[in-house]
Amino acid sequence: MQKKQYLCARKQIYHTMSVTILFKLCGSLALLIYGMKMMSEALQKMTGPQLRHVLAKMTTNRFTGMLTGMTVTAAVQSSTATTVMTVSFVNAGLLTLAQAISVIMGANIGTTLTAWIMSAGFSFNITDFVYPAFVLAILLIYLKKHRIVGDFIFGIAFLFLGLGTLRQTGMDMHLGENQAVLAFFASFDPQAFSTTLLFLLLGGILTMCVQSSAAVMAITMILCSSGALPIYQGIALVMGENIGTTVTSNLAALGASTQARRAAFAHMFFNLFGVFWILLIFHSFIDVVCELVGYDVTMTPETAGQAAFLANASKLSFVLAAFHTCFNLANTFILIWFIPQIERIVCFVIRPSQSVEEADEPIRLRYIQGGLMKTPEISVLQAQKEIVHFADRMQRMFNITRGLLDESDTEKFNSIFSRVEKYEEISDNMEMEIAQYLDRVSDAHLSDETKAKIRAMLREISELESIGDACYNIARTLNRRHNDKEDFTPEQYANIRRMMQITDGALTQMNAALKGRREDFTLAQTQQIEQDINTLRNQLKEQNITDVNNHLYTYAIGTIYMDLIGECEKLGDYVVNVMEARLMTNM
Repeated sequence: MQKKQYLCARKQIYHTMSVTILFKLCGSLALLIYGMKMMSEALQKMTGPQLRHVLAKMTTNRFTGMLTGMTVTAAVQSSTATTVMTVSFVNAGLLTLAQAISVIMGANIGTTLTAWIMSAGFSFNITDFVYPAFVLAILLIYLKKHRIVGDFIFGIAFLFLGLGTLRQTGMDMHLGENQAVLAFFASFDPQAFSTTLLFLLLGGILTMCVQSSAAVMAITMILCSSGALPIYQGIALVMGENIGTTVTSNLAALGASTQARRAAFAHMFFNLFGVFWILLIFHSFIDVVCELVGYDVTMTPETAGQAAFLANASKLSFVLAAFHTCFNLANTFILIWFIPQIERIVCFVIRPSQSVEEADEPIRLRYIQGGLMKTPEISVLQAQKEIVHFADRMQRMFNITRGLLDESDTEKFNSIFSRVEKYEEISDNMEMEIAQYLDRVSDAHLSDETKAKIRAMLREISELESIGDACYNIARTLNRRHNDKEDFTPEQYANIRRMMQITDGALTQMNAALKGRREDFTLAQTQQIEQDINTLRNQLKEQNITDVNNHLYTYAIGTIYMDLIGECEKLGDYVVNVMEARLMTNM
């Protein structure tokens, strides 16, 4: 009876311990993922604007592009952020697809730094050092001036706390001494090609399920460093993680632009090609990496003893990190010479969607598409590109409206007027969609600088929409004149054209400022144009009163005439407001 109670109690204790270990495992993985995310976002807040400019300028050839992608990814600890920036510049015409492919290759090398950070966390108990980091981080956060640095230290501390807890949990599980676990992995022939493919597929599926290659890498390091998982199967899991993370980005890019889908597919092609040639020399390549790290592939518990075997297995986290780096370096060295060919393959597989007339797409945005944006700091860049596109459309709308002035054919006039009405619908929809996007971005944790940029950008789109309203009002006024029997005098036509020409110059300068950097522009330039518009408006207003009194034309046509001049003057005011908002940002 006592023996039965003892067995029941032992079983209950074992069950409780298993549940506790499971929760510790899941919780430490959550800490790890959260720490990585927090650290990456803090780094982007600190370096995002500078890295955007570096990425835009330091991609003159394939090698500088590769080095730039590697540096940016290592700096922000997010290959997704680098890919997002790269796609943005391709869409904006700042980078070619070939340059983008070289940057993505560099991003694959830069992201291997994460594996080295994790392997360092597995090599010794680092949890004792994270608590002072938490204290320092909270002090910096309360000192608002250094809040972002505090967030970064918090992320690092959470990352290493998660790694330390994972390491201790792995030791508590005694996987290297668990005969059932050892027997399970021993049932797979490490020399068999089918085993490699099975674990490669498993790594890809796990990465897609948990949406984090870092988490799967951590699990792989636990299994390998405990001696439970042989190195060949562990590296097959790492290769699967590389493919799994590219599948995720391709799925996210399905609703994005053609260039975004091409960039995502280039990333997948890079990793698929690497896996293909690695499989041809799989064991030989791994043996070389193991020799570099000093890991003995042939050592077993039976030949060297359990203690020596576990000491040897503890090096496996470094083997995994070394393989990850060597794999991406070798793959980049092979493929960087064939970027034009890769570009042709990518363009052949990802065909551009059927072009649709812009005016028939009143609500379609060009840069803010799909679910690719996972980094709030970098998402602001996408919104800025969309605002530039918005401004281009408004100037195009103004020039279409100017065409109504000289059109006398009723059918053509009505066609142009209908097109202006379509552009008015476009401006309303673009303002709402960009504002909603910025609202979603602002929900994330952002730096004070980026929050100020978002406020300025919201003002920009509001003023751009007002420019669209002014253009529509000009078109409606010209429509009134077209429907009346009276017409402008030659002098009135000349004055209206002169006013529209100055207004178009203001729009041109506004678009140049939105596309360029604020250091190259001053508000005084736009204010001078606005002063010219106001001066001309006042002159024409006084002249109009004199001409009406002298019966050179009727009061009715004079009113329409001054309405056009007044709307151009209002449009100039909106341009000044856009410039004021723009010069508050540095993007």
